[in-house]
Amino acid sequence: MRIRKLALLGAAIASAGLAAAATAQAQNEQFIPGLVYRTGAYAPNGIPFADGVRDYITLLNERDGGINGVKLTYEECETGYATDRGVECYERLKGKGPTGAAYFSPLSTGITFALTEKAPGDKIPLITMGYGRADSRDGAVFEWNFPLLGTYWTAANVAVQYIAKEMGGFDKLKGKKIALLYHDSPYGKE
Repeated sequence: MRIRKLALLGAAIASAGLAAAATAQAQNEQFIPGLVYRTGAYAPNGIPFADGVRDYITLLNERDGGINGVKLTYEECETGYATDRGVECYERLKGKGPTGAAYFSPLSTGITFALTEKAPGDKIPLITMGYGRADSRDGAVFEWNFPLLGTYWTAANVAVQYIAKEMGGFDKLKGKKIALLYHDSPYGKE
């Protein structure tokens, strides 16, 4: 019985040592996944955005030693703006690094819709910047979605305000029609 207790105690101490080593490593590195689209129809927008993110992470690491001493590791995965490829990239990258992905920024409404179902189970935040599900603004329902710069409806509101200003006020819009063009897809019709 005494040998068994010693063996269990030894296993517990060894496990604690491994956990402490993993925690120490985790405190020195944080993985940032990059879902990018350097190819496809949207590449002219995706390339400079992806370059900017990569360059900023490099700058933080080289100039500042990371964030509060924590180095950022970054890996891109090409989606071509395709939802199925975005989901494949998410599945491949979500467990990378010592603590897994810090967050995902899908850069695509279609990918955002698909990942909204996965994020709560994986406990990985989705950061959207001016795109994504309009209803994700309700944090009580969508706890893992963070629409930082609003949604498409925010952009539509800004457009109407601009038109009203150019026309001389909202009263000048009375009787006028304003068309909102959208992407011909399920998420575009939202």
